[in-house]
Formats: sequence, C-alpha cells, structure tokens
Amino acid sequence: MSLFCDDHVHSKKSFAIYLSIYLSIYLSIYLSIYHTKRALKTSVVIYLSIYLSIYLSIYLSIYLSLSVCSLSICLSQYANYLFVNLSHYGYCLSVCLSVYLSIYLSIYLSKSVHYLSVYLSMSIINLFINLSLYGYYLSIYLSIYLSIYLSIYLPDGIVGIDM
Repeated sequence: MSLFCDDHVHSKKSFAIYLSIYLSIYLSIYLSIYHTKRALKTSVVIYLSIYLSIYLSIYLSIYLSLSVCSLSICLSQYANYLFVNLSHYGYCLSVCLSVYLSIYLSIYLSKSVHYLSVYLSMSIINLFINLSLYGYYLSIYLSIYLSIYLSIYLPDGIVGIDM
C-alpha cells in the first residue's frame, strides 16, 4: 500500500511540473502575441495572466515540494522576459517579482542561494540598462536593501551573496 501511495504522489508531482511548465509557456505566448496587437485596454488581462502564472508556479513548487532551484531559474527568466515585452509598469512588476522570488526562495527554503543571488544581480543589471534615472535609484536601493537583509537573516554558513 505504501508503494502505491508513493507512486501516486510522484505522479501527482510530475503532473504538477508539466502543468506549471505548460501554463508558463502558454501565458508567455499569450502575452507576446496579444499585448503587441491590442491597446492598453487589455492591461488588466495581462497583469492577471502574469499573476496567475507566477502564483501557480509558486504554489505547485512549494506546496508540492518540487524542484525549487529549477523553478526559481525559470521564474527569473520569465521576469526578465517581462523586461523586454511590457511597458514601464511591466518593468517595475518584473523587478518586484524577481526580487520577491529571490528573497522568498533563498530565505524561507534555504536552497541554492548562490544561484538565486546571481539571477537577482542579473535582474538589477537589467534595471540599469532598460529603465530611466528612476531605475538607477531603484536598483541601488534594492541592492543595498538586499545585501543588508540577506546578511542579517541568512544562516552564517552560506556563501555567495555578493551584489
């Protein structure tokens, strides 16, 4: 009976992985096609689809105990995708999402902090490239805040949080 339950849980987890990947790809295609053809009236639908995609990915990974490292990398890339394809509000949204995901996944799950800090640094560099003067101040603030926050709340044995 225990073997059957383990197989059943494993099949649920693999189904959840494929579902989250499928939803992320589908919503990325939806964003790239319909956002360029529509006016700003569809911004509510766009933000709703972004929110649903990221919420589903986080929910499926954390509560079903899936691979956190690969999920964080995929979500960071998805946030970087938002830098390219959305407006100024999309930039700010993608920055907030990548910062939130990096902090949450590294502190509360204590896994792959080095890789998460690398992707977070890449997101901050994208701020310098893609945004105006406001982006410079925001990226400086974020790097200082994250350096202080991560150095206080992370365990002492973890290395590689250079910003």
